[in-house]
Amino acid sequence: MSGRGRGRGRGLEEEHEEHVDERWMASYMDMVTVLMCMFIVLFAMSTVDQAKFVQLKNSLATGFGAVDVGKVDTAEGIVVPADLVDTPAVNQDVGLTDLDLAIAEVNDLTAVQAAMEAALSAVGLDTLVEYTIDERGLSVGLIGSETFFEPNVATLSGQAVSVLDTIGPVLAGSQREVSVEGHADRHGVTINYPTDWELSSARATQVLRHLVERTGVAQERIGAIGYGSARPVDTGDDLAAMARNRRVDVVLLSNQPDSVRALIPSVLDGTAVPEETKPAESVPAKSGNKTGANKPVVSSGH
Repeated sequence: MSGRGRGRGRGLEEEHEEHVDERWMASYMDMVTVLMCMFIVLFAMSTVDQAKFVQLKNSLATGFGAVDVGKVDTAEGIVVPADLVDTPAVNQDVGLTDLDLAIAEVNDLTAVQAAMEAALSAVGLDTLVEYTIDERGLSVGLIGSETFFEPNVATLSGQAVSVLDTIGPVLAGSQREVSVEGHADRHGVTINYPTDWELSSARATQVLRHLVERTGVAQERIGAIGYGSARPVDTGDDLAAMARNRRVDVVLLSNQPDSVRALIPSVLDGTAVPEETKPAESVPAKSGNKTGANKPVVSSGH
């Protein structure tokens, strides 16, 4: 019995071992499946859309870095031509002439000046500031060292702090660059500084720090410079002239190209005439120059 039992068990084991080599069928079926998928793809490509094929080829080439043919739209899997890519333009004023841009620039600077005047008038400080618009931009002059600084020092006076606190938010709201420029009287004698260069630079730096630290002007858009007595606005020798040369100018710089900024003076004095308003050369003008209506209104300094 035991022998027959052992024989029967050995027979079952031999019968099971007869099918060990059939594991190759799993790999064979996988291969057949892959071949079937390949033939399906080949059949689908038997009618090729040439345009889509080129798009697919370029998309794959760009994806693997083989060739730069434009930007790839990953959502669609195709190449978007560079001229169709919507990129932010630096200057959206397409079709405008330099004169059109100069007029718009003057109007914009005038609006900034009006905002400063209104804010200073509301607190009774409008007489402490002078304005100038030229090809550089809008200059806000803080005139007289006794008004804004203590004698021979760079510490801001109470009035200076009030003025800067008032015009600072207007400057902070602009995206233009700001230049803070210190000037000194050419006859002045400094006590706390070796020369007027150091005194003018220190005062400009104090104004810059206040605008950045107290009023929110972005530090990457502002800079300070000291001119000493090299750029006087008044060559007189009287006390009033000397006081005018002891000043700090806060200049809101124009962001237009040189060709546009060169036209700003002619826009201000009314000599610039847009082409469309000029009379035809063959027809003599019957009326006077009416460009004054287009001239921006720039208030005089206080």
